[in-house]
Amino acid sequence: MQAHINGFQMAFEDNGKGLPVLFIHGFPLNRKIWRPQAEALREKFRVITPDVRGHGESEATAGVYEMELLADDLAALLRHLQCGPAFIAGHSMGGYILFAFYREYPEWVRGLILVSTRAVADSAEGKANREALAQRVEQEGHQPVVEKMLGPMMAEASVRAKPGLKNEVEAIMRETTIPGLAGASRGMAARLDSTELLAQINVPVLIIAGTADALIPHAESENMARTIPDARLHLLTGVGHLPSLEKPEEMNRALKGWLSINKD
Repeated sequence: MQAHINGFQMAFEDNGKGLPVLFIHGFPLNRKIWRPQAEALREKFRVITPDVRGHGESEATAGVYEMELLADDLAALLRHLQCGPAFIAGHSMGGYILFAFYREYPEWVRGLILVSTRAVADSAEGKANREALAQRVEQEGHQPVVEKMLGPMMAEASVRAKPGLKNEVEAIMRETTIPGLAGASRGMAARLDSTELLAQINVPVLIIAGTADALIPHAESENMARTIPDARLHLLTGVGHLPSLEKPEEMNRALKGWLSINKD
């Protein structure tokens, strides 16, 4: 499906009926990472999986993709679909967007699902690295992102267990536009620190992380779980940064159990 949202064409899928669950993918990915979850949940929930601006099949725009801008896009999508408040899941960058969304649109949030993400902002070194990556992408294309992120994205055990997974994820990465890669990289560098927000979250929260995540250590998830008032932490043993594809069955069980408790 496509809709004209906030001045660009957004691609998304909208399946099932019931309470809405919106899934926000991470960088440099797209909605395909949520296919196992959409399939598992669509019988009891309305599952909405968009491609963030400039990613997947969504149209790219020029400039910095600030997390607040991407949150505005998703609020516009929910208004377009006339649904909400929703359970909202965010993976990695999607979690950064989710924090921005909760600051601006708390009335649209029924519950939060934080997957392989963190609340803290980038360090000065991290910001510089993101700008360097954005510049390389603008000069060289997708390859710098693939080289930097594909290996650490998944645990070695997951790649051995699923020989086709690495190629699948690389193909997804290469579907992101060059303006999307550069704009999102700069947007993540500019994001606010959400640490102080954690204690103010007044909806149920599920936190999912892999114990073998090489990009965002699971200690970040443990710190968030200790601070958010109504948080449940689910760690997936031996899983890397992409639990939705590495161990989808276990992640789906965690999602179903948590959603069933909090849907009423």
